[in-house]
Amino acid sequence: MIKKIVPFLMIAVLIVSCKTNKNAALNSDNSMSNLDWNGTYVGTTPCADCEGIKTVITLNNDLTFTKNTQYLGKSTDVSTENGSFSWNKAGNTVTLKTDTASNDYFVGEHTLTHLDLNGKKITGDLADKYILKQQGADTLKDLPWKLVELRGKVIENAPKQPYLILGAADNRVSGNTSCNGFGGEYELLEGNRVKFSKMMHTMMACPNMTIENEFMQVLEMADNYTLVNGVLNLNKGRMATMAKFEIDYFVN
Repeated sequence: MIKKIVPFLMIAVLIVSCKTNKNAALNSDNSMSNLDWNGTYVGTTPCADCEGIKTVITLNNDLTFTKNTQYLGKSTDVSTENGSFSWNKAGNTVTLKTDTASNDYFVGEHTLTHLDLNGKKITGDLADKYILKQQGADTLKDLPWKLVELRGKVIENAPKQPYLILGAADNRVSGNTSCNGFGGEYELLEGNRVKFSKMMHTMMACPNMTIENEFMQVLEMADNYTLVNGVLNLNKGRMATMAKFEIDYFVN
């Protein structure tokens, strides 16, 4: 009787083992299932004949992507590619596909690493240069905020794109008024309050100084801000928004 039972026990053990291994594989750690990978990744990768390739990649939940690149020191043009991407079996690498090419990227915690043609990580002194960093949706500092509305009017026909950057390391604000570069200091206080001070700018004359004058007035008057879905508003008390900004990684 025992001899007849043993084979059945062995089969049962194998079945349970297979199910356990399968469940372990399904629940194993991988970027696809355990990381908040959807979002925007930014970095400057090496370039053979330019200062670097500024790269901005956005991965969406529906497995589509947008990739913007600019060859620094060579051209101010920004190239845009759209397509779909897929995950590898291990769930740690995505392949971005367009009509003309495909590229592999390793997905880490808040990082996207460009891989070589064999799907391997690039090594050597420049290895870190191939890593793009994920940007937080509600991040305020160290980002190029493009001015898109000023006192309710859409920014149009400006001599140069007005923007500001709030530095994280030194609490300094810098940017362009649409004509002149400017800089100063800022403070972020409790209750989404903000204070700009000691503002200075270059003295170049432009045909239309209206945007510059109003932009600088807003920075003098603003005392609070809101940041919702990647849109930054500067306000005065409970008045209507005085200036509205959106992130533009290629503004300069």
